[in-house]
Order: sequence, then structure tokens, then C-alpha cells
Amino acid sequence: MDFMEVFFVSLGTAVIVFYGVKMVRFAKMFHPRVWFPQPESFFTSMGEWAVVTGGSDGIGRAYAFELAGRGLNVVILSRTKDKLDRVAVEIEETTGQKVKVIVADFTEDDMYECIEAKLKGLNIGVLVNNVGILPSHIPCKFLQTKDLEQKITKVINCNVKALVKMCQIVLPGMEIRCFGERGKGMIVNISSGVASVPSPIYTMYCASKVFVERFSQGLQAEYKAKGVMIQAVAPFGVSTPMTGYQKPNMVTLTAEDFVRSSLEYLLAGDKTYGSICHTVLGWMVKTVPKQILHSESMQDSLLEYVKKRLGK
Repeated sequence: MDFMEVFFVSLGTAVIVFYGVKMVRFAKMFHPRVWFPQPESFFTSMGEWAVVTGGSDGIGRAYAFELAGRGLNVVILSRTKDKLDRVAVEIEETTGQKVKVIVADFTEDDMYECIEAKLKGLNIGVLVNNVGILPSHIPCKFLQTKDLEQKITKVINCNVKALVKMCQIVLPGMEIRCFGERGKGMIVNISSGVASVPSPIYTMYCASKVFVERFSQGLQAEYKAKGVMIQAVAPFGVSTPMTGYQKPNMVTLTAEDFVRSSLEYLLAGDKTYGSICHTVLGWMVKTVPKQILHSESMQDSLLEYVKKRLGK
């Protein structure tokens, strides 16, 4: 064979191998318990406590219940003490595990010394950075956001800074080796499926969730050798207060179902969509040309859909 024949045969082989590997990885998502098995003591072997931000509602509340059900004591953080106290009582009565509450408004940025002091001395095995906010419940273009100056600060504080600061507080205790042992732990950072592609009318929220993914993936590369697992979880539709309690269906999951599913993918890599239906949806979204996704007609259609869903 001449040079060009060798080149094209090699190129074709490389393409087949590349997409073959992607297909195998995709197929694994259908059977997480087979491909990513966890021992029964997986969570309790990490430590005694789990810390969940935004733990009084939605996905955070579901994580707190599920982790307590798997043998961990739980610290839940949110800004509303009444909600936290109610959830704490429910978890204790349901699971028998200990629950601590910490009142924290993550849209502000002056509470981290207090949080660190209250977490001091706890053997934290799992951190779930779940807290997050939308700039507006009704999506809109960036400059149309009400009270934009305040919303910029609040979104960055809650969706970006909170994640980084909580990792700064908790990660050192997971990293310790030698005499202090440890060298183990799990950090789950909640991103969003909308971060799969640039998402008009969700621009600021989407961008903040891209940060969650990149930060998580970089941090995992830095600390994987230390025995700490860090994963970004990027759900699409989940029925929570943030999404107006959408009616659950094949694509929109309850918070409880989503969390149970996502925990099965903890060993699947530094990013997961958390469920097979959201994995398929993520693949489909990425195949749609940006010219269609970013068209004015698509933005108008999406806005009308969201308004209808929220009854606005």
C-alpha cells in the first residue's frame, strides 16, 4: 500500500476504535450495578458524617435522607431554620441517624468561618454541594433579569463561591494521610444538564453550572491519587421547588428517584448525568445544531413551555 492508503486505513481504524469505546462507555450506563459496583460499606467506610448544602428541599433533602439511610450521620445546611428542623426530625425518626443543622444563606458570603467552626471535629466522609439558585424562575435574557446587579452577586455567591468554599473547608480532612490517616472521601457537586451546551435565557445559571463541572473535573485530577473521589452530577428535569414541582414522567424524575439513581453512578467517572434517561437526553441535546438551539424561535418556544409548566 502507498502512503495515502496507509493513512486512510489508519484514520478509519482510529475512528472505529474511538466510537467503539464511546459506545461501550455508553452501554455501561444501562447497568451501573454491574459495571460500577459498590460494597455495602461504601459510604460508611468514607467517614461518619455527610454534609449536604441546600438540604432542606428538593435534591439536597433527598440526598440527606438517602445518605442517612445508608448509615451516615448528616449535616444539612440551608437558610430557613424551620425547614431544616423539620427535615432533621424526619431523618432522625426515619433512619435513626444523627442530624445537625446549620443555618446559612449562601447568597451571602460572610458565614464560612461559622460553618467551618460548626463542622470542626466531624469525621466527614461525603460532601454534597447541592445549593443553587436561578436568577429568575421565569427564564429571560440577561439584561431583562429583574434586579440584575443583585442577582449577579447572589448567583455567583450561591452557585460558584459556595461550592469552592465548602470544598476548601471539607477537603483537607479527607486528604490527610499518614498519622492522621484518612486519604478517602466523596465530594458530589450538583451541576445541571443545561450546562451541556450554551443555553440562552438560562445564560447566567448555565455558565455557573459549567464552572461546577470544570472545577469538579480539575479537582478530581488533583486529588484522585489522595483517595478522594470528586464527581459532577448534571441532572436535567427533576421535580423540585426550583422547577415548579414538574409532574414526574419518563424524563422528569422525582428528587428521591434521581438521587437513588445518581448514587449508583458514583464510580462512573468525574461527571455523570445521574440516570440513564438523562444520559440519553444529554447525548441528544449535544447533537442538535447550535443554530437551532440558539434561534429566536427556539428561545420563544422554550419560554412559552416554561411559563405553561409553571402556570404563569
